[in-house]
Amino acid sequence: MEKRRYTHRFLARIIIEAITPISVGSGEKGFMSDHLVARDVNGLPYIPGTAVAGIVRHAMSIEIAEKFFGCNITEAEKKKKEKGGKKGQKESSGEGSQIIFSSAHLVQNKAGDVADGLILNVFDDQYLTHFENLPVRQHVRINAKGTSEEKGKFDEEVVYKGTRFCFEIEMVSENATATVFDEVITHLASDTLCIGSGTRSGHGEFEIKECLYALLDLKNNKKQREAYIEKTSSLNDPFWKKSGIVTDKTKELQTKDMEWVTCQLELKPEDFFFFGSGFGDEKSDMTPVREAVIEWESNLAPQIVIDCVLIPGSSVKGALSHRVAFHYNRLNGIFVDEITKGLKKEEIPAKMLEHVGGNNKAVKVLFGYTSENEKDAARGNIMISDVIRKRESDPTKILNHVSIDRFTGGAIDGALFSEEVMYGKDDTYTLTFKVKGEALKDNTIKQAFKDSLFDIAKGMLPLGGGTNRGHGCFTGKIIENGYKK
Repeated sequence: MEKRRYTHRFLARIIIEAITPISVGSGEKGFMSDHLVARDVNGLPYIPGTAVAGIVRHAMSIEIAEKFFGCNITEAEKKKKEKGGKKGQKESSGEGSQIIFSSAHLVQNKAGDVADGLILNVFDDQYLTHFENLPVRQHVRINAKGTSEEKGKFDEEVVYKGTRFCFEIEMVSENATATVFDEVITHLASDTLCIGSGTRSGHGEFEIKECLYALLDLKNNKKQREAYIEKTSSLNDPFWKKSGIVTDKTKELQTKDMEWVTCQLELKPEDFFFFGSGFGDEKSDMTPVREAVIEWESNLAPQIVIDCVLIPGSSVKGALSHRVAFHYNRLNGIFVDEITKGLKKEEIPAKMLEHVGGNNKAVKVLFGYTSENEKDAARGNIMISDVIRKRESDPTKILNHVSIDRFTGGAIDGALFSEEVMYGKDDTYTLTFKVKGEALKDNTIKQAFKDSLFDIAKGMLPLGGGTNRGHGCFTGKIIENGYKK
């Protein structure tokens, strides 16, 4: 194999902030959650370097990914194998990555200090103590009949919106050409690159808050070579404060991904709406889901704001996907009486299921689908962001319900319950949808998606729980790439 001399180093120290909650899983379950986030040696949430490298590699072209991120077998060996190389010839283990990602750890303050390394009594810290117990999101998967699917109830731990993480990227190079390294940072700055699980259901969005950059010539520049030798792997290393070597590239980053279309719904609730937490309290049997966020507005330490109003992207996604299926069938003239004509009674349900839920073509294209065959599966082409906003007042009301026995006129045993609902008639909530342009090439799918958004904006598609009791009706406007519809 040809020997290479890596005489240059490209370095970047990046701080990201979670725009929506992030859930990078540990692969483990706990007593309180089915899906625990990854935690470091201090018990604090962190993002493994492999997770960062994975999303960037996936965003790059295959040629660049194989050349700079490592591969199992080199390009030369691939060609030799295709030509039928010598039998019994031992294959090489490929090439390692030229780009190295560190793990991302929590940023503790506006000065950029990172919770890196072993910290004694970590949860005595006024800020870090909030990460000992993280929010848990409840999920239930609804089928085409409007009921929960078998094994469709689960929950997951998430890291607060507003949490900041810091990590480093290093690239070894034979020259000072920074094309690939700059491309990596540009992809990280993309507004459609997400990390962790649930990236199509409201989680994993982030933005770059700081990007410090350095190019070191280890062969010809003694000062840079000594600085590199003295540098440690700590994210708090003083190397990043050295003027003349490190530059700030934060303002140069481009974030708009032109391959995606952005749609927003500016909505106002007509009266009550309810997105359930799955729990009750001392005041009511059913409470709305609330969540805390991290704010960095103060010049002091970051502040946690509790009990914010939450509209989960996963709840909106479920309602929207069912309505998209309806409009797609309507536009294609697929109606129950037509498709079931001449069928036996027992054959009708199976025929209907071919056009609803995950079997609907528009739903497959926009929201993705799974299959027993892993190759026959695809991720969604639409991202729906969580809405989390601070409450200006306490816009909640407790409603009492009782189910009446139609024969006796009395209450049915065990049918008395109460629910706490949100009220914010004068408040505006902005739902953001990002759709990959190629998913809207089919005009029928595009129209079905637009009609579904209009239904939400006209109050014809209620969101959340208790929709049969009159909750969840919103009205508002659609904004597509900055233009109101």
